[in-house]
Amino acid sequence: MTKSRNKKKNRDDADSMDVSQPKSVSEAPTEAMDTTETGDPKPAPRARILTRKGKPMKRIKNKRKMKAVAKALDLNDKIAERASKNKVKTQRTLDAKKLYD
Repeated sequence: MTKSRNKKKNRDDADSMDVSQPKSVSEAPTEAMDTTETGDPKPAPRARILTRKGKPMKRIKNKRKMKAVAKALDLNDKIAERASKNKVKTQRTLDAKKLYD
């Protein structure tokens, strides 16, 4: 036989909620409300930076642009240097061929 897992509990048990003494909200014991603030009055430094987006973001954008321009100039110089090396190399080989002809 299988176990019956869905047994209903008897609601007339002594464990049920005690409703013999109804208490209203005014009869409940009053406690003082805690009004102390636990947080810092100043926001964290990072939070202050994130709230001001005007100048720092522009500065970062300009820095990125300057870095990209410098990188492009450097790449252009490398390409020009390679081209000049190839010209010198081909000229040298042509001169060597002319010596033996």
